[in-house]
Amino acid sequence: MTRPIHTVGEWRRLRADAGLEQGTLGLVPTLGALHAGHAALLRRSLAENDVTVVSIFLNPTQFDDPADLESYPGSLAADLATARELGVDYAFCPTAGEMYPFGYRYRVTEDDASRRLCGARRPGHFDGVLTVVLKLLLAIRPTRAYFGEKDYQQLDLVRDMARDFFLDVDVVACPTVRHPDGLAVSSRNALLSPAQRALAPRFPAALAAPGEPAAAARRLAELGFAVDYVEDRGDRRYGAVRLGGVRLIDNLPLAAASEAGS
Repeated sequence: MTRPIHTVGEWRRLRADAGLEQGTLGLVPTLGALHAGHAALLRRSLAENDVTVVSIFLNPTQFDDPADLESYPGSLAADLATARELGVDYAFCPTAGEMYPFGYRYRVTEDDASRRLCGARRPGHFDGVLTVVLKLLLAIRPTRAYFGEKDYQQLDLVRDMARDFFLDVDVVACPTVRHPDGLAVSSRNALLSPAQRALAPRFPAALAAPGEPAAAARRLAELGFAVDYVEDRGDRRYGAVRLGGVRLIDNLPLAAASEAGS
């Protein structure tokens, strides 16, 4: 049975009273609206740790568009039911006031990688992400924290932050979970109309096609996507598009494009 925890103080008392510091503890941070991708992270944590915590917190500081925050899907009751079905031990479900007792006066800012790709189009987004993740890591004090590779830019930033601040946590990268048609699983997929959902798998297919990023961007635009960017950085291709008001992101190793063309 998953036990909901609503405050940092409650968690700290429980952690001490239950002797949780003696074993390994896995944390899966989420915005809620739990789906198959989150379930894969939670199953891995359950397999690798004595205790697993899922955080369910729709973090307002990482939304640059208020409409995006308002339309974000999710139900705490449904999320807790999912956590119980998976066998998750604890769900940390704080309020915004609990997570930000002084408002947003104190925050984490990274001024290089966070300004590229999604960061260039969503000012302040990664400040909010890094700030809330740091707060969660300090509050929960997990042995391991699990993040999906779908949000690869976020994963890189969190991994570097943990090292730079000497946090005693192993940031674990988990492969992107995809639907059978290739679309990366995302909470925002639920906001797509049937026609948009039918078109959406063309996005990862275009990223995987051989050729330059500009060619993929042109193809996506021809198909009816509003393209934020398609860029190659390091050994990965990153992309972000919009279908109506729904923003989708994805990435894949550049080797995947080579394999698609062979």
